[in-house]
Amino acid sequence: MSIRLENITVAVPDGTTRRVLLDRLDLEVGAGETVAVTGASGSGKSTLVAVAGLLRTPDEGRVVVAGTDATALRDRDRVRLRRDEIGIVYQSPNLLPALTAREQVEVVAHIAGNLDRVARAQAVELLTRVGLGDRLDARPAELSGGERQRVGIARALMNEPSVVLADEPTASLDPERGHAVLDLLVAEARRVGAATVVVTHDPEQAARADRHLHLQRGVVQVAATAAGAVVERSTT
Repeated sequence: MSIRLENITVAVPDGTTRRVLLDRLDLEVGAGETVAVTGASGSGKSTLVAVAGLLRTPDEGRVVVAGTDATALRDRDRVRLRRDEIGIVYQSPNLLPALTAREQVEVVAHIAGNLDRVARAQAVELLTRVGLGDRLDARPAELSGGERQRVGIARALMNEPSVVLADEPTASLDPERGHAVLDLLVAEARRVGAATVVVTHDPEQAARADRHLHLQRGVVQVAATAAGAVVERSTT
């Protein structure tokens, strides 16, 4: 499965004019592929994640997730599509203070109405895969920053999503921990075959992706391979 953004335009009021955040942006990410997105503050990176994550409806264009045109859906169906097909890793993992690591991941199945023995076992397996098999009963205050982000990765993968989106997932970590967490995220997303978009400010992290897109004023300026070779430029 994949995610495809077609001719996406988003603009917001800016005084007496409108400021364009995304300008006729096209992007397709295939199953198991990881695309890194870089750009200066205000370039449209977070807006891209919000649109791809069905958290924001574009002014123009289509978002197709796992073969479904999300922009044509009713709100209720769009929420269901996001719940079932999209996993999001945020800059801050936003863990619930009272819940253990295991419960943080299980809550995804609870929201979907399918928290059973199989789902509980899956939560344990995911946490073990991200290196937290011995921290299942730890609460957020007992976890390091890197460990909390690992819980966030496991939680994002709990619904076996077709698409994984990560918005600056390592911004609060030191470079060594940040690279380790990103490598883990990419490896796990590839394992489940998810189309993955990672927003990052770190060129070294971007180089770990299959493709590297650079945004400037809502327009793709450069797309590069992991080796750094320029392969396309925007025509807008």
